[in-house]
Amino acid sequence: MNEIKPNAVYTTQEAQEVLKISDSTMKRLLKKGLIKANKIGKQYRILGHELLKILSPVVDEKATDLYQKVKIKTIAKTKDW
Repeated sequence: MNEIKPNAVYTTQEAQEVLKISDSTMKRLLKKGLIKANKIGKQYRILGHELLKILSPVVDEKATDLYQKVKIKTIAKTKDW
């Protein structure tokens, strides 16, 4: 896995591989709320945004800012459709 996409959805296994952490560490991060996840059935799903936040808050902030700019431009262009 080369690139973390902010809006992509990752399984706990995929997140562990990206972060290079063990299963027990992943469980601890989820339990403490350091990584936010949504539980679907019996499995957790984690947004790439959360992984970026753990790895580098600066990168996460830049990705969020870029997403917001694109969102605003898209809304403006499609407003009159």
